[in-house]
Amino acid sequence: MTRRTRTGVILAIGLAACALAAPWLAPYDPGRQFSAYPFAPPMRPHVIDAGGSWRAPFVYPMRLVDPLERRYEEDRTRMIPLRWVSGALVRVDGAEPWFALGSDALGRDVLSRVAAGARLSLGVALLGTVIALAVGAAAGAVAGYAGGWADAALMRVADLVLVLPGIYVVLALRGALPLVLSPVQVFAALVLVFSLVGWPAAARGVRGIFIVERSEEYAEAARAVGAGPMRVIGRHLLPASLGFLYVQATVLLPAFVMAEATLSYVGLGFAPPAPSWGAMLQDAGSARGGADAPWLLTPAIAIVMSVLVVQLAAPARDPLLWPADNS
Repeated sequence: MTRRTRTGVILAIGLAACALAAPWLAPYDPGRQFSAYPFAPPMRPHVIDAGGSWRAPFVYPMRLVDPLERRYEEDRTRMIPLRWVSGALVRVDGAEPWFALGSDALGRDVLSRVAAGARLSLGVALLGTVIALAVGAAAGAVAGYAGGWADAALMRVADLVLVLPGIYVVLALRGALPLVLSPVQVFAALVLVFSLVGWPAAARGVRGIFIVERSEEYAEAARAVGAGPMRVIGRHLLPASLGFLYVQATVLLPAFVMAEATLSYVGLGFAPPAPSWGAMLQDAGSARGGADAPWLLTPAIAIVMSVLVVQLAAPARDPLLWPADNS
């Protein structure tokens, strides 16, 4: 494993941990509204007050100067201390909020919503990837080990899915479901759709590995001592496919993160007020976030960073895709 890959794996583990710990890391409930602070800009922490003295971390409260222009100013006559809560992240005690990444049109904390959205967006992508790889590995194992009609039937189905444009298949499958669903139903529907789209590529790769490996000496020896097909597949042949499945996971996971954001942005995924990254970008687009409140585009940065982390975790050189030169 190269240094780049190790760094990517560490960052990916950290990203997953942050997503799991989102309820404890977020300063506020993602649905909490501070109606007096619409489109509040990010509030910078300070350690030096207006008089030049060092203090414990604090922020100056924001004051809405012009509601039409959405213009805020710091009230430097008061200081609000930042305190640690549950050993996780600093919050502001009292009624006046601290918006580390600003607020949206309803006065909701963007940082809290991005943290909570990681659980939805990354959770859908990760679970969809795991199921797609599991189904693909099972189908590829049966096709590559059994051969014959089972191989032909499974690969024709896989080919049928592979020749279709992925994003259009996702849109069509999601469009065939009811438009009004609860967040839990949307989560399950997206996982199902992503799994149906993602399994064929994994199945074809595993099938090719099984066709090569089933005739190797170690597989023949296992069958000679009486090992059944399930033991040969699970104990001897499937481990040979783990490298390919790992590479395939680094391909599917970013694609599914982008797909969830696309579906939610066009109104076919999570709907507001669910704080998925795609739904938050839809809110930013309707509020002209890029021009008037650029901090509303934080979910886009989170998506880009997630994709980058997964790509860093991908092997720099996969022997299945780039065979070594033996000449």
